[in-house]
Amino acid sequence: MRPYAWLPRPLRWFARVATVLLVLALVLTGVLVFIVRQSFPQVDGSVRLSGLSGSVEIYRDKSGIPHIYASNPGDLFMAQGYVHAQDRFYEMDFRRHMTAGRLSELYGRSTLETDKALRTMGWRRVAEQELPLLSEDTRAYLDAYAKGVNAWLSAHPNASDRSLEYSILKIQNGAYHPEPWGPADSLAWLKAMAWDLRSNMEDEIDRALIAAKLPRDRVEQLYPGYPFDRHSPIVTTGAIDRERFDQKAEPRLRLGTGAVIQAAARTLDAVPSTMGTADREGIGSNSWVISGAHTKSGKPLLANDPHLSPQLPSVWYQAGLHCRQVSAQCPYDVTGFTFSGVPGVVIGHNAKIAWGFTNLGPDVADLFLEKVDGETYLYRGERRRLETRKEQIKVAGGATVTITVRSTVHGPLINEVMPDAKPSGEANAVALQWTALTPGHTADAIFALNKAGDWAQFRSAASLFEVPAQNLVYADTSGKIGYQAPGRIPVRAKGDGRWPAPGWTGEYDWLPDPIPFEQLPSVEDPAEGFVVTANNAVIDPTRYKPLLTEDWAYGYRSERIRSLVEEAVGKGKVDAAAMSAVQADTRNGFAATLVPALAEVDLAGPARQARELLTSWDGTQGLDSAPAAYFNAVWRHLLALTFHDELPEQARPAGGDRWYEVVRRLLDIPDDPFWDDVTTENVTERRDDVLRQAMASAYQELADRFGEKAADWRWGDLHRLDLVNGSLGTSGIAPVEALFNRGPIAVPGGKDAVNATGWNAQKGYAVTAVPSMRMVVDLSDLDKSQWINLTGASGHAFHENYWDQAEIWAGGGLLPMRSSPGSVRKAAVHTLKLSP
Repeated sequence: MRPYAWLPRPLRWFARVATVLLVLALVLTGVLVFIVRQSFPQVDGSVRLSGLSGSVEIYRDKSGIPHIYASNPGDLFMAQGYVHAQDRFYEMDFRRHMTAGRLSELYGRSTLETDKALRTMGWRRVAEQELPLLSEDTRAYLDAYAKGVNAWLSAHPNASDRSLEYSILKIQNGAYHPEPWGPADSLAWLKAMAWDLRSNMEDEIDRALIAAKLPRDRVEQLYPGYPFDRHSPIVTTGAIDRERFDQKAEPRLRLGTGAVIQAAARTLDAVPSTMGTADREGIGSNSWVISGAHTKSGKPLLANDPHLSPQLPSVWYQAGLHCRQVSAQCPYDVTGFTFSGVPGVVIGHNAKIAWGFTNLGPDVADLFLEKVDGETYLYRGERRRLETRKEQIKVAGGATVTITVRSTVHGPLINEVMPDAKPSGEANAVALQWTALTPGHTADAIFALNKAGDWAQFRSAASLFEVPAQNLVYADTSGKIGYQAPGRIPVRAKGDGRWPAPGWTGEYDWLPDPIPFEQLPSVEDPAEGFVVTANNAVIDPTRYKPLLTEDWAYGYRSERIRSLVEEAVGKGKVDAAAMSAVQADTRNGFAATLVPALAEVDLAGPARQARELLTSWDGTQGLDSAPAAYFNAVWRHLLALTFHDELPEQARPAGGDRWYEVVRRLLDIPDDPFWDDVTTENVTERRDDVLRQAMASAYQELADRFGEKAADWRWGDLHRLDLVNGSLGTSGIAPVEALFNRGPIAVPGGKDAVNATGWNAQKGYAVTAVPSMRMVVDLSDLDKSQWINLTGASGHAFHENYWDQAEIWAGGGLLPMRSSPGSVRKAAVHTLKLSP
């Protein structure tokens, strides 16, 4: 019988076409699978690697997490470079193009504005200047790491051998071939890390933009002081009495500076988020450490979960780096979270100590208004010549673009990147001064931390960690715990750095020397037996004179962690499971303040049904929580109704804990002008009018989306995480994005909960910031430590380890964090030997 003869005649042609299309789809799928699998790393057997001095073993568990064993540091870090390249080379290549302002070489004119902004910043130039300042050992390790990356690159010359991204990129830009890796490529990524954790630069701009519309006292309402009476700082003992600069000498912005500030803001917006998120209020972290006096084992426990933007692959890469015999010649036996592209471990533990990071958030960047005339600028009563340099940006498929970067004594003029910047008013330019634009020793700090064996060595390592300034928590196997604030933190001649300052007077310049490391806050074995950091204030400024910043997180997360730790301690000895439970806590810290105010408002209509959900709600934000869905919708509408009519779009509330404090104070002032909608003529809205409308609007939004029965609403249906690939995942080409993106995943928690799955009230409820990893280190038995990454070890789409940790992460689970040779080998499912 002929094929399809049994079908009616009109359907025979369709069946034949459908069969052909199916065959083509299967062929294309087979080709795709072949291309995809061709780039998967070799994880078993042996590989000869030119440049090694001895053999190296690499053990991987089922999650693809490698542990590397070598006999000397050169081989160890060369193997780390090789392994990073195996799993993440495209990510590394993308990052180095970004940090160097060279994305247009890959993607054409679509990334030109980003490249202009990054060339103006000059991250790559600073990295190159930094390299000769580093220790001889650090430079040797960076060289060894680069050799490992380049050994992998030489062995994979074809696009399909490297990763799926290169095969797709070849269609657009067939001439592109990755260049060899170099030490400056690694250092430049540290500048990107510093950029995303740069503290209050956006607040400085936002204050200036709001001040163009509102009086200064109303601007200050939106930036309330830290509530020291309710939320404890990190350091509660000790004091440093050093002469503080004149905080009252605030610069006063003159009319006409708005356009140039707007241009500077657009430049900063063009700089991509590398680790963090465009929602700056989502940047943060939790860490805490508990003394053995309060633990079941009698040894300390340390927890850490940095909050960054969700990325696929995750910004972190888990690994173990082990000298076979730890000695002065080979001192490394460290397990933790690394950055692909950078040798060493950033957060983790070695055989004796453990450490964690949260963002300290000091004010390390200032915007200076400048008076530029031609090629000169005014400074201290005289005209000085601008420093200038040419930057050539190659553009795939187009002509090379040349820009001129001009700088004053304060830094590069960032308003000039955007072509529509219009000079106006007394100031016609904006310069950026930022600590990370000065070469430093942060790379030295990473290796010093990795080999530190006690508190003194840890602090010595921390003294080298200049940018970004971090809160470092510490614990060791001897039982000691501690806290150290490192970083290059400027001291200003005048002012507090909260507002753009006139650069031409010189009055607001930074003094030559930053705050000395010895004067930065530090705590060793505190009497209460624990240390909690969550981007809250470090120390009460009435007891500590050098100004760190006025723009802290407001302590809602830190106070919740502190209360949970105190509760756990009060119940008896704490274990690792209790630490993990704290990390998973979802309670909304503002619910206890706002819900009673909502309950007092006269309310009619179906929104009353929804408000009843809040009556017995405990503030937790689980996936199935109807009250959490409604409360967060009310919060979003409340912010819009209260502030959108008067604030410029860029400065509108994202909804973090600064806005908790703003609204908390407004709730006590029913007729405050912020409650009034200035767009409604002849009507003056008061507090209860806004609360009533927020509840009604929230009900209508959720009823339209999920039905009118409020009890059926679920927070997890609103609050979802899309895992988006950092490069091609935002290409705008749906089939390409589908290859690399994953999700969505419903997640619990919320903005400024301990489980800080942040969302931006301006954009909806989708997750914009996450605990990018979680770690709990048990100093009594390091093999009992646990960790989780947001996605997985692999950067190869469709690899089994591409996002295999995501569901465990979303559920608050952890994986074993093995580190001893016996446990590593026992868990290994793959073993690769590298030989000279």
